[in-house]
Amino acid sequence: MANNNNNHYNYRRSMSDEILECILPYIQDPRDRSSISSVCRRWYELDRLTRRHVTIALCYATTPLQLHDRFPNIESLKLKGKPRASMYNLIPEDWGGYVGPWVQTLPRFPRLNKLHFRRMIVTDEDLGSIATAKGRNLQCLKLDKCSGFSTDGLLRITSSCRNLRTLFLEDSGVEETNGEWFHQLALHNIVLETLNFYMTFMEKITVEDLELLARNCPLVSVKIGDTDLVHLGKFLRTATRLQEFSGGSYNEDLDQYGNIVFPAQLTSLGPMFLVKSHLPVYYPIAHSLRRLDLVYASLNSEGHCDLIRRCQNLEVLETTNVIGDQGLEVVSLTCKRLKRLRIERGPEPDERGPEAVEQGLDPEPGVVTQTGLIAVAQGCPDLEYLAVYATDITNEALECVGANLKYLTDFRLVLLDREETITDLPLDNGVRALLRGCQNMQRFALYLRQGGLTDTGLGYIGEFSKKVRWMLLGYLGETDAGLIEFSKGCPSLQKLEMRACYFTEHALATAAIQLPSLRYMWAQGYRASQTGFVDIVQMVRPYWNIELIPGDQYNHNSDDDNGQPARVDHPSHIVAYYSLAGQRTDHPATVYPLPLPEP
Repeated sequence: MANNNNNHYNYRRSMSDEILECILPYIQDPRDRSSISSVCRRWYELDRLTRRHVTIALCYATTPLQLHDRFPNIESLKLKGKPRASMYNLIPEDWGGYVGPWVQTLPRFPRLNKLHFRRMIVTDEDLGSIATAKGRNLQCLKLDKCSGFSTDGLLRITSSCRNLRTLFLEDSGVEETNGEWFHQLALHNIVLETLNFYMTFMEKITVEDLELLARNCPLVSVKIGDTDLVHLGKFLRTATRLQEFSGGSYNEDLDQYGNIVFPAQLTSLGPMFLVKSHLPVYYPIAHSLRRLDLVYASLNSEGHCDLIRRCQNLEVLETTNVIGDQGLEVVSLTCKRLKRLRIERGPEPDERGPEAVEQGLDPEPGVVTQTGLIAVAQGCPDLEYLAVYATDITNEALECVGANLKYLTDFRLVLLDREETITDLPLDNGVRALLRGCQNMQRFALYLRQGGLTDTGLGYIGEFSKKVRWMLLGYLGETDAGLIEFSKGCPSLQKLEMRACYFTEHALATAAIQLPSLRYMWAQGYRASQTGFVDIVQMVRPYWNIELIPGDQYNHNSDDDNGQPARVDHPSHIVAYYSLAGQRTDHPATVYPLPLPEP
């Protein structure tokens, strides 16, 4: 009888494994995968052998060899380098994030055909190694906000990797020697679907090669530089499958654009350099648009309203606070299907050139306040993402967001530091109502002014952020007690970024220890104390790296009057993160590995 029970158990276990093998390919969420792999050794091994995509949020969290041992059969890898703050010149240029060690191990991953590097240093030699290791098997290469390479390296890619379906270079620092890399791409590739070299400022790409690429490839998404749209008529007529287009510029003669006809399937318009007089070019396709990016458009609030009124099916809108409260009220009345709204900071009055103002080519500075936010919250109930640079805000506006936007998973608010007086600070009650109402919140950023949120408000954030995994806090709280109370909550928080919150090393260390899911913490502008070293030691635990980056770094992206790198007055940073790779040796920041020396 016991033997029969044993056979029955083995049969059920075998069937369970067979079923899991069948369904695992359909389970892609890494959190679900991690839960499955922790059930038993057999399920761990199944996950190991069947994992197809891996995202590594910090390139120093593990090593290429450890990745291979864990997931040898991956087909897609996304790797992030420098902290997100590097996009705002807050991290030293030489901090690290070199892609070289990862590229050297590519031959160990025979199925790997999609690479996405973000905020990393990539050399021409690295691109040559990628071309050699992957060649015609490479289907996707994304160099996202990367630096260190030139068009010579891109030539190695486009000459060898002729089955690329995606080539993404947006906002990368590329040294341009010639346009041969693009000519080779247009000449030999017949499968490219996504091309993006927006904000790379390359000028040696010819319109003829763009047209050749459109004839040879089934292009679906294309983002280019500021080529005058008058020269792109043939390209747009040829790229009949195009669904997304970004870039292009205009001259003053509007009559030249009468023959521009956008592809019938176009549903997304990315950043464009245009003024109000050019808007009629887009009227015929406005009703079909699902996504619209006006961040670089020189439109005032009236121009925004004129175009958005025609975009009833819009799902994604990105612009600046030039849109104003008036524009947001039009959004709330028109865009009932809107899911993502991002309002960046627009030009300040002293940032606009006098010639541009005189010619009407530069928009007036806009004002987005609680009035516009309330209108959007009441009129766009399907919003999932909301990011706003606001001039004024009230508790009532945040309460309205919490009451109406039940699908919101990502909320980001920056209160601009202008001369206006904010009358409804602190925002403790509004933040509490927002987080209690938006119970599916996963990403949350709040950047205010001094007095914008008390210690009590910080405690509310900790208490009601049950599912939040990433958080940015700026100018919040009053004392260390607020951060410590905050850290008693946030059970799912993995990444915490703080700026100008003026907590001591003791509070930072306590928070890092108390937050149960924390994997990464960045703090700039903390309040250094005489016992700082001893306090930081309290943060130490197995596999936890701590880096101290001194302030007053040189900004290598700008020069002073003598042609030398400009001095910037940045306070010190602390970067702390889990790592299986151990101590770093590739940058000058002070690193505290285990074991930490006695003070």
